[in-house]
Amino acid sequence: MEYTTLGGSGTKVSRIGIGTNTFGGDADWHLSAEAAQEVVDTAVDHGINFFDTANAYNAGESERVLGEALEGYDRDRQVVATKAYFQMDDDDPNSGGLSRKAIDQALANSLDRLGMDAVDLYQIHRWDDETPIEETLRTLTDAVERGQVRHLGASSMWTHQFAEAVQTADRGGHEPFVTMQNHYNLA
Repeated sequence: MEYTTLGGSGTKVSRIGIGTNTFGGDADWHLSAEAAQEVVDTAVDHGINFFDTANAYNAGESERVLGEALEGYDRDRQVVATKAYFQMDDDDPNSGGLSRKAIDQALANSLDRLGMDAVDLYQIHRWDDETPIEETLRTLTDAVERGQVRHLGASSMWTHQFAEAVQTADRGGHEPFVTMQNHYNLA
């Protein structure tokens, strides 16, 4: 396996990563815990050490299944990324978005489902028009300082939004984003 750095960090990740959107859940195209374990075992056997999930993937089941699949492996050798943004409970207006309350709750729940004390890459899954980016950045920086998150990333937002986040982080002395998962368009 070839390795590269995780964005602007020094953390080494396999050039091939495993996305876990299909782990857990009950749709025909979802993988059972047993099938997901086989994917993780095969990946690790071939030197893959980078696994990407999100709290919204199958209502948190993806994180739980991935965490269980990685239990038998040396945690220090694996690089796990997860994301937060989407509404997780229709009855709880604070279970989505990027406010301090939403992020703190989402991160605690993700760490619990993953069975981990810290996640290697914590990504904002979308831009939140309802929360000032400064609040989001302060909250993410606090999570890094508490040792719950090692690196920060962003996903699925427009370039001008990401540029605003990067510039705001730089001006405010907040933890920088080391990665960006872009919108993809085959056209």
